[in-house]
Amino acid sequence: MNKIAKVIVYCDGGSRGNPGPSAAGVVIKSPKGEIIEEIGKFLGVGTNNYAEYSAVVVAMDRLKAMGVLQADFYLDSELVVKQLNGIYRVKNDNIKILNAKVRELAQGIEVTYTHVYRADNKQADAVVNQVLDSLK
Repeated sequence: MNKIAKVIVYCDGGSRGNPGPSAAGVVIKSPKGEIIEEIGKFLGVGTNNYAEYSAVVVAMDRLKAMGVLQADFYLDSELVVKQLNGIYRVKNDNIKILNAKVRELAQGIEVTYTHVYRADNKQADAVVNQVLDSLK
């Protein structure tokens, strides 16, 4: 399998209601900014934090399958970024499971997690809204 040296990943999760119907949105780009893949996934009923973390899990699953060696993640959830960077500890039991899953999937990939404002994460947010809008 060919390895991919580096990708840029924008992740977002959203819930309509908290908890409510939730979805994950992932946009994987080349270092030059070209879209490699967009992934939208309905997650069932969940909280916003569950959806945000699930988006990272969905992305990591895909990166593993693609053979990615390095990934720079950008998320508009400051909480998730700080937890994944080890600045904040994870208290919620359901989120602890997702946090552990992200860390497990990230093994073998050089990963960074950076917080961005929602305005800088529009494409992943649009994917989340496409999924949630399709439920109507």
